[in-house]
Amino acid sequence: MRPDLTTRDAEARELMDDPHADARMLARTYGRFGFVNALVSRPGALYRRDIRPRAQRSRPLRILDVGAGGGDLCRLLAWRLRQDGLDAEITALDADERAIRWASAHDGGAGIRYRRALTTELVAAGETYDVVLSNHVLHHLDDAELTTVLSDSVQLVTPGGLVSHHDIARSRTAYALFAAATWTISTTLLADSFIREDGLISIRRSYKPAELAAIAPAGWTVRGGVPSRLELRWEGDHARP
Repeated sequence: MRPDLTTRDAEARELMDDPHADARMLARTYGRFGFVNALVSRPGALYRRDIRPRAQRSRPLRILDVGAGGGDLCRLLAWRLRQDGLDAEITALDADERAIRWASAHDGGAGIRYRRALTTELVAAGETYDVVLSNHVLHHLDDAELTTVLSDSVQLVTPGGLVSHHDIARSRTAYALFAAATWTISTTLLADSFIREDGLISIRRSYKPAELAAIAPAGWTVRGGVPSRLELRWEGDHARP
């Protein structure tokens, strides 16, 4: 049965977040993130619109990926920038040591800096970045964590920089499409991973654009996208809180 998606299910918990999650299944999940995110997250559009235009040949572009998981987005951005003859210093940040350990072991020469830490630690250290981004992280956070991450993101971005947090937009269509698309490969490509079940839980936990706009601090903009996407965006030329 399809769940009632009229309200956000903030109490649902994804299987991979369990500290005792099966290590083999977790590793396989990290390994399949690149494939799934390429289909649903449109990283190429992010690169063309927000990353490439900010890159300069005079210095490396400093990028922070919050909640980077298996690091697939970081590696893709590093590869695209390198293909365009541009340098970058990319930090993949995650509070889960398991994610950082797996991502570090599968860097593949991308040269990403993998770091287990919270955004508050980076703020305390005085670090700054040209772009602060995340993908599929907002729905994991409780209210206090969301407030902290957004405040930290603003402090971590340089003047004129960009904060861009991307996530799923909760809807019946998103749930039905993800359920149907992953069913066909649940016993092959996604076998022995948490992706199908956790993906459906993620949609239940996610915001609708109007919900996110209602709780976003001043200066933040919520944008909708296809397929069933949302972006919480802050431009560095806004007045800081």
